[in-house]
Amino acid sequence: MNKDAQLLIECLTEDLIAMLMDTYGVSLDEAADQLYNSRTYSLLENEDSGLYYQGSVYVFDMLQEELELLV
Repeated sequence: MNKDAQLLIECLTEDLIAMLMDTYGVSLDEAADQLYNSRTYSLLENEDSGLYYQGSVYVFDMLQEELELLV
């Protein structure tokens, strides 16, 4: 993975964890666990998907949809 893609993924990851904590009132560990174990994060890490080019709000919407299906 190139350095630019990795940086974008790291920035998005930081944003998404913060958004999970704010939206759902979960701890840092819980938010990280939810994100890292999600299909959305798998897509985010896949360079071919291009998801890391999207904004954090867009990716968070995808993540929320995924998490709501699990409930």
